[in-house]
Amino acid sequence: MDVVWKGIVGGLVTALIVALSKRGNVLPGILPLFPTFGLIALLVIGAKGEMAAFRETCLAGMKTIPAYIAFLLACYWAIARVDFVTAVGVGILAWLTVTIVIFLGGGLFAFSR
Repeated sequence: MDVVWKGIVGGLVTALIVALSKRGNVLPGILPLFPTFGLIALLVIGAKGEMAAFRETCLAGMKTIPAYIAFLLACYWAIARVDFVTAVGVGILAWLTVTIVIFLGGGLFAFSR
């Protein structure tokens, strides 16, 4: 049943983004900043009752902020050069690249525990 309510939350946020996109472009861009999937991850990890695991999940989420910024910057840059689907693909590649650097490269964006 846990999976069902998590799916419902994700679906509701997606539906809200679609609905808001009919009224303008700013709110659909801001809404993903609400940490829907971060919230779900923290609820799942928090249910285990391990404070260290919860904190580790928080740190891992913080490490993804530069990757999210890279994704948006790459999309912003690419849309002037290619169609929107390709621009999103470029953004995903940028996100993946930064994520690999963060999690495998270590030091640059490392957080101490």
